[in-house]
Amino acid sequence: MHQAHTLEKIMDQHHKPRRRSAQAAATAPRVICVTSGKGGVGKTNIVVNLAYSLTQLGKRVVVLDADLNLANVDVLLGLTPRYNLHHVFLGEKTLREILVKGPGGISILPASSGILELADLTEEQKLYFLAEMAELGDEIDILLIDTAAGINRNVIYFTLAAEERVIVLTPEPTSLTDAYAMVKVLSSRHDVKKFRILVNSAHSEKEALAVFRQLTLVADRFLDTLSLDYLGYIPFDKKLPQSVRAQRLVTELSPHCPASAMFHKLARFIAEEERPVQSDGNIKFFWKRLLDL
Repeated sequence: MHQAHTLEKIMDQHHKPRRRSAQAAATAPRVICVTSGKGGVGKTNIVVNLAYSLTQLGKRVVVLDADLNLANVDVLLGLTPRYNLHHVFLGEKTLREILVKGPGGISILPASSGILELADLTEEQKLYFLAEMAELGDEIDILLIDTAAGINRNVIYFTLAAEERVIVLTPEPTSLTDAYAMVKVLSSRHDVKKFRILVNSAHSEKEALAVFRQLTLVADRFLDTLSLDYLGYIPFDKKLPQSVRAQRLVTELSPHCPASAMFHKLARFIAEEERPVQSDGNIKFFWKRLLDL
């Protein structure tokens, strides 16, 4: 790692100036964090399939594997990246050098099992990482962050810094309980008041809406000034586990199955919706938030 004391110095040392197009300068990348209170709800599968569907709509998408202790995005896609975020944290590689291309042109920032937690990085490492991410900012439309499950420091870290937060849960009672626990912690301890809820493996939209209502009823009763927005659902589909075993995306392997249809519908909604109001909701803002946490 090179010695540096300010963001400007690090950027001067490691990056040559690049000419930005007017269109790139005018469009701030969108940062969406996808998380869950419980493991095994299909969160990573949702992230990569949503990313694929967004690329089919012409969006430039980067998936950040933020499960820094147990990376699985590359495993799910059958990729074997030579370098990962660990090499960036050590100052050995740039983000651009570790980017891996996935199906449909998805760009992936792979993590690695046993990597140091971001919260344990030095100030200098954080600044270096911030400069690296700022360098990629103009080339990204959407950054999708796949966090670890649960409520640990690493998950909280990324969730607080993101512009939008999507919580994934399933119709299982334990998933509902853990999703509420995550909402409670982020709301009461960190003043996060707006969440988007995505129900996975529902047998119908009726079932998905019932799960969403259960969560909102409990949240309304015990938590104040909270906004839970129903983002949609991904249906239970036998094609999904088949695609996981094949280390392929269901949207690529079975593009016309019910799950794929919903991923495409969700991607269209996200791509076309009016972006949430944010004072500086872009990747530079995201990494500055990480630096301050």
